[in-house]
Amino acid sequence: MNLATQILSSPIEYLKGVGPQRGDLLKKELNIFTFNDLLNHFPYRHIDKTKVNLIKEITLQSEYIQVAGVLVSFEIVGQKNNKRAVGQLKDQTGFLELAWFQGLSWIQKTIKVGASYLVYGRVTFFQGNPQIVHPEMELLKQEKRDVKLFFEPIYPSTEKLKAKGLGGRQIGKLTQMLLQLLREQDLPENLPEKILSQLKLVNRFQAYRNIHFPSSLDEYDQSVKRLKFEELFMAQLRMHLLKFRRHRFSKGVLFDKVGEHFNVFYENHLPFKLTGAQKRVIREIRADTAKGRQMNRLLQGDVGSGKTIVAVMTMLLAIDNGYQCCLMAPTEILAQQHFNTIVKLIGQLPVAVQLLTGSVKAAARRKILQDLADGSLNILIGTHAIIEESVQFKNLGLVIIDEQHRFGVEQRAKLWEKAEPVPHILVMTATPIPRTLAMTAYGDLDYSMIDELPPGRQPVITVHRYETHRSGVMNFIRTEIDKGRQVYIIFPLIEESAKLDYENLMKGYENAKAYFPEPKYWISMVHGRQPAQQKETNMQRFVKGDTQIMVSTTVIEVGVDVPNATVMIIESAEKFGLSQLHQLRGRVGRGSEKSYCILLTSSQIGNEAKERIKTMVSTNNGFEIAEKDLELRGPGDIEGTRQSGLLNFKLASIVKDKLLLDTAKSISESMLENDPDLVSAENLQLKQFLQQRKGDRIWSIIS
Repeated sequence: MNLATQILSSPIEYLKGVGPQRGDLLKKELNIFTFNDLLNHFPYRHIDKTKVNLIKEITLQSEYIQVAGVLVSFEIVGQKNNKRAVGQLKDQTGFLELAWFQGLSWIQKTIKVGASYLVYGRVTFFQGNPQIVHPEMELLKQEKRDVKLFFEPIYPSTEKLKAKGLGGRQIGKLTQMLLQLLREQDLPENLPEKILSQLKLVNRFQAYRNIHFPSSLDEYDQSVKRLKFEELFMAQLRMHLLKFRRHRFSKGVLFDKVGEHFNVFYENHLPFKLTGAQKRVIREIRADTAKGRQMNRLLQGDVGSGKTIVAVMTMLLAIDNGYQCCLMAPTEILAQQHFNTIVKLIGQLPVAVQLLTGSVKAAARRKILQDLADGSLNILIGTHAIIEESVQFKNLGLVIIDEQHRFGVEQRAKLWEKAEPVPHILVMTATPIPRTLAMTAYGDLDYSMIDELPPGRQPVITVHRYETHRSGVMNFIRTEIDKGRQVYIIFPLIEESAKLDYENLMKGYENAKAYFPEPKYWISMVHGRQPAQQKETNMQRFVKGDTQIMVSTTVIEVGVDVPNATVMIIESAEKFGLSQLHQLRGRVGRGSEKSYCILLTSSQIGNEAKERIKTMVSTNNGFEIAEKDLELRGPGDIEGTRQSGLLNFKLASIVKDKLLLDTAKSISESMLENDPDLVSAENLQLKQFLQQRKGDRIWSIIS
């Protein structure tokens, strides 16, 4: 361990001014265990003390301000337990009230009426007039002032820390003390000189010093840019190292021929002509599996884009090469749907397909396990029941995982432990992942994208209507039903307001019945409180066309495929997230008829909800919607982001720093292409830095 590492790894309680009690509190409240943790606890803003305002410039929008003037009055007012000090500061444009509630005797001794002061603090309003409570005051006659402190850092803190005298400012004093202990060699450079000069980045020591205590805004901006780039670059480099090493060293099964099953299906049984995007993805998969290295590919495609056909053709490729396949889905409904679709697609081929879920009876289960073990079963489709220890394959060559984010890392790993060498992995998702998120969270995977709809599919026409237009919406539904079409009416279900939402659903059901009376119209209702059998019966009535309208909560989001349904009404659409609205819209437009999605909202909705509705109306592109969703909600809230520390950046944002992320990605890829083991003289310091930090937890989707 070098000296720099020793200093920065020192326990925080050893820093002057901390001690055991405050040290314990810093650990519990802010996860600051070492000097290095404190160094990386960045200020969330700086107070700019270089600007002096006039009192007349103070508005209701003013937050922190600095003014200069003469203290024209000062007095202690109030009774014993309710005393406070009040002063008036005057400049050439007006008066500002100053107030103190604590330390009154000390204030009284130090404040001088008639003296000129530089006053700084947070503006509040009392009886309509501006005031600063507990202002910072500095006599203007002082000539020498430390310019650096003109940009005073304010750090995140907590109420418990503040109670122990460790508010944002006090943490700043500790950080200042730490920086006085550090020398340039304690924070050695970890980026090659070539990158520093190419991007005009300041060195690491300067960046850390000036992000805390800059002497100018430019100095601060340069430091932030440097440290943001370092975060993004290290994340990209580690991801690409995983990918490069897998490409070089991970042995996989060899699919070296395209045989009879694949060719017969392609020539005789394809239900529609493949799109260019589907053909491209199949070529990518064929190239991957023919190299003798393990494929580890993420397949993204919007709802209805035709991922299942790609999965089927990949399975047939595996079977042609003598291997078994399995497909794991997160729910029984989805597993059953995959089973039905795949049997329908390849039913005329000599391929054995079985479904394994928790509800499969013991005798049928025994037969499935026996057929798997002796190799007579080619394709197994199921839920997490597939990963149980009793499920053993003779020669598993391909694992397909649908909606992978619903499975934990350990669950997924159990699948590839079932074969040696490890099987090829194809991970599918209908939740489009924004490009920036894919680069950051899935950079160790190769990924394919189906970005075209199959022929005959038309984009869904999406419109926004206010509650006041309900009768017009109902008339439109009637017109569509008269053409023989079917309709979804979806209500929100939010855990916190489940009772109210349930009442709204029941009310909506009664309203729908009033607009569409029996026996001319029939309505199914599905919601989470129904017994499973009743839910299934009501769904099947709609699927078979026995009912024209399905009133439901979001349980229909996954697993219902009714090509005849052409209208999706989403009630209280402002309560839904963007990706959920997009998934729901994907339930219509599955046939060749023109389809519609109507977003019904109250007339008073917030700005963010307006933005979501506007996005839905303007595009059907799932990837554009995912980008907007990421922008509105941030990566931490997007369903499907990985169980990973790779998104927990202290400074960088994959939304706001896209250009920097692109630069980090291209530089890291180029570096590893030229020096895959980071052994060149210019990259050695980078390699050492990564080795020192190899204890950091990174999830690879496979490892």
